[in-house]
Amino acid sequence: MKRIETEAIVIGGGATGAGTLRDLSLRGVRAVLIEKSDIASGTTGRNHGLLHSGTRYAVNDLESARECIRENKILKKIARHCIEDTGGLFVTLPEDDPSYHGKLIEHCKYAGIRCEEVSVQEALRIEPNLNPNILAALRVPDGTIDPFRLTSANVLDAQERGATVLTHTGVSGIIREGDRAIGVRCRDRRTGVELEVFGGIIVNASGVWGQEICASAGIALRMFPSKGSMVIIDYRINNVVVNRCRVPSDGDIIVPGDTVSLIGTTSKKVEYDKIDEITVDEDEIATLLESGEKLIPNVSRTRVLRAYCGVRPLIAVSGEMDGREISRGIVLIDHERRDSVGGLITIAGGKLMTYRLMAEMAADLACAKLKVRKKCRTQKTALPGSERKLDQAKSVKFFTGIPNSVVGSTLYRHGQRIRNILHREKRNYGLICECEMVTEGEIEYALKKLNVKDIVDLRRRTRIGMGPCQGQLCAYRAAGLFVKYDSATSAESNKMLVDFLEERWKGIKPVLWGDALREVEFCYWIYQGLFGLGDVRFPEEGEDR
Repeated sequence: MKRIETEAIVIGGGATGAGTLRDLSLRGVRAVLIEKSDIASGTTGRNHGLLHSGTRYAVNDLESARECIRENKILKKIARHCIEDTGGLFVTLPEDDPSYHGKLIEHCKYAGIRCEEVSVQEALRIEPNLNPNILAALRVPDGTIDPFRLTSANVLDAQERGATVLTHTGVSGIIREGDRAIGVRCRDRRTGVELEVFGGIIVNASGVWGQEICASAGIALRMFPSKGSMVIIDYRINNVVVNRCRVPSDGDIIVPGDTVSLIGTTSKKVEYDKIDEITVDEDEIATLLESGEKLIPNVSRTRVLRAYCGVRPLIAVSGEMDGREISRGIVLIDHERRDSVGGLITIAGGKLMTYRLMAEMAADLACAKLKVRKKCRTQKTALPGSERKLDQAKSVKFFTGIPNSVVGSTLYRHGQRIRNILHREKRNYGLICECEMVTEGEIEYALKKLNVKDIVDLRRRTRIGMGPCQGQLCAYRAAGLFVKYDSATSAESNKMLVDFLEERWKGIKPVLWGDALREVEFCYWIYQGLFGLGDVRFPEEGEDR
């Protein structure tokens, strides 16, 4: 059995795990991250990508609101290439309680959130597609953040500082020596190779799956799974975040994200043993579309691209509560103090917005256990790509000969790292995905530098297949590039292609009507009618490939 020895082990490749790995690496701690799938494949990659100002929590959860606005300001400095500073509006509809408007202003002052009252006319100027029948509006410093780009940048920085990342590697159990956790048993899910990783401290940052990790160490930790569902509209119907000014409820936000818009979210309790089987329900889609239509009437004239859901990593502290009634606050557990099991800590709760703060808290405790006295530097150290702000006009001039749209989209996704990606050879800037303007050079960079193992991983790094066509015209091109750049054999790339299309299908299936149905028929014609992909036989496990 392969054996790895390190100082710290981080379980979970979401934003919090990736942030913890980076924080430890910045302090000079040797660390290994273990993730059973790909980075940002769990809850991190299944949210609406809102850069919270904290306004949503100001009335009912003041501490979370304060955390959000503090982290909002930090992320705008250290992760600028992951963020679009759109601004946000909270609007009151005719059927909403008008008193909530004033209450929100008051509590935003307590939380330190800039909340400005604007006229209806000004709100409609800021967001022309807004429902013209709104009664009042507030402007707040919301924005959008790409969770995949954010997580990848944290991992990239950690690796460049010496960290090890094991994706597609499942933890089968915690190794204990008496009353102390000393390591983890793992299995590479792609090769079947088993390994053991030993370290002085283990950070359980696996979100809602943290309950299983603790159970493998003989520790009881009860998570409260709350499912949140969202739908994606096939083009960008709003340019600022639009929130409904009322007590948090289903379908009260529309977030612009890159080339699309997202309507969110619902909240439903799910049984813990079903967290890996959750799907979006028809009633949730109906609620989201109906609520979205009230905020922006254009929703009814759009195509619903896909629907998806995630599980909030909340820890129940008392009785049976609804998911919206549990604080989004951060929970840090020292299992040596709580359960008399040394060498293990758990970080949970919180939200994407507070990932850096959660990582700092976990790293502080881990370093205290390791007797490392270096302080956190993540609040001031820019992520790769955000070291300094690049001017688009100057970048376009620097890359003379390459289409402006290609330069702009690559700069938008990778910031300063654009100079590691683009060059003037035509092959490099040839488009592979027209919807998201992804080039061959960007894919080559992702394959060589960003821990990409398959096309689904590639989607998280580049947004390939996330546009209106959902991979119809770019997936097979990407599969070919895996072979071209020696990242897969021909048979392996064909299997990747099938897996990618199946993964895309999961999100399309719940919204299969109208244009979405026609689009799926076209996709089927390409991949089965033209390529015959469904007739390709793949070797069984153990067979020669």
